[in-house]
Amino acid sequence: MSRTAGLHGLSSELLKDILEHIDSDPEKCVSIDRRAYLSVESFRPPSPPLPSQAQDIGSFRLVCRKFGELGIPHQFTRIATRFSRTGFQRLDRICSHGHLTKHTRKFSYLIPYFYVQGRDQIGELLLDADGDLHPLDAAFFKRKAEDQRDIIRSGEDLRVLKKAMAAFTSLQHVQILRVQDEADRTLLDYLNENEDSASPVVELRWTPACTHATKTIGEALVHGRSPFSRFSGPMMNPQSALMLKDGTPATGLSLAERLTCLELHFDDGVNLNDRMRELSPSFKRVFSAASNMQAVHIGFPSRVPLNLRLEEIFHDVYWEKLRAFGIQAWRLEAEEVISLARRHRKTLRGLRLRDVQLKEGSMWKDVLTMLRAEMEQLDWVSLRRVDYSTHFDEMWADSMEVPDDPPDGSSDSDDEDDFVAHLSVQSAEEDSDDENSDARSDADTDHGPEAYELALAPDTPASLPFCTCSRSSFPASADDLGDNGRFVVYHQRKMWEKWVVGRCPEHSSP
Repeated sequence: MSRTAGLHGLSSELLKDILEHIDSDPEKCVSIDRRAYLSVESFRPPSPPLPSQAQDIGSFRLVCRKFGELGIPHQFTRIATRFSRTGFQRLDRICSHGHLTKHTRKFSYLIPYFYVQGRDQIGELLLDADGDLHPLDAAFFKRKAEDQRDIIRSGEDLRVLKKAMAAFTSLQHVQILRVQDEADRTLLDYLNENEDSASPVVELRWTPACTHATKTIGEALVHGRSPFSRFSGPMMNPQSALMLKDGTPATGLSLAERLTCLELHFDDGVNLNDRMRELSPSFKRVFSAASNMQAVHIGFPSRVPLNLRLEEIFHDVYWEKLRAFGIQAWRLEAEEVISLARRHRKTLRGLRLRDVQLKEGSMWKDVLTMLRAEMEQLDWVSLRRVDYSTHFDEMWADSMEVPDDPPDGSSDSDDEDDFVAHLSVQSAEEDSDDENSDARSDADTDHGPEAYELALAPDTPASLPFCTCSRSSFPASADDLGDNGRFVVYHQRKMWEKWVVGRCPEHSSP
């Protein structure tokens, strides 16, 4: 028997198992209400796909026609497109083949910073940089700036996006992500360090890029009557949202009606309270229309917690199907958290209160007591870096940045549980040689959601954990949890998380 004949004799089920080992789809493993789902989708930028993985799938499909057909779902389930001439050309080609696009379930739109018109004189900047930007090629940046202007002027991006959203008949999830390649990163670092001298010559801005991307993808989704139901924007700009709020309200409501999952992280803390207050009516319209919502996360920079009442954003909306709810970086009264949780006590299975700072007069034990006593379905709660507002200000009032992890090496990760925490958020299909940088995120800059993460080091010894299972006596109330109303340390938070859902903080595994 020839080797080719042997390969053809393999069953389709066996070949699918082989493909799963090459490129498993971890999204199938994480339910929308599991702790790992919000942890990965909301806070982690995409990791670059492994080149070998993409190459292996491509090589598998080249073996024969049978292998080619079986490999299509793995190669085109997740598609990422960068805002570039090459990116749109590739997306246009893919969308001309219905047997490929019918498998696409996730679309990631990768947006670079936009060059400001009239301030894109890269050549002049390089001459003035005295060798600091020596490795950079002025012609490369000039082409990128010209491409951006041409794409916007011609409407090529909107044309291709409309075609794509109509072609993706199985689309479920849409992301807008900010990206940089190494050359962009080097240039941005130089511009940030030399703002006064460089900005008159070259200026890159995220606000117009985020605004344009959000507007065009929204129009394309409505035009294509997309079946999508999940939207993620982990690097959104409040000013962009303000510029869009009065544009096409009917479009926004039409999209909101389809949502089952919404994840927004606003990464710019400048005038945050005023900007979000202006957006309050828009949030009310969207949340009221999104009657099918199952998971929601709204977050802000950890170093600049929002100081608005919770209901100025959520407006007492009740979602009868809500299973997971998360907020990040907010100054709140205990009663605000209690009220929202109580409203969804019969359906909520996961609650994330990341970087929530309780105001003076409130105590975490009151929140914990209600969650333990009244939340009928709650499987997990995340209290990552929760604290009291006064202590937060004392620690970080004059700091431009705050550390990511406690200096003692202990982790405050949301993934310290038994849930799967490897949800892929990046397409392995963006693998052409000239677009390898498309999957590169600016996670280590000062502008991504992870740049604002706050981990408060325990300054005093944490209370010793005590057994709450049958091996010892059960605590009478939350008064025994060691909440002093002034500050919260790491080990307390982890113990509280287990106590709320009825797990023993001494004997249950992390």
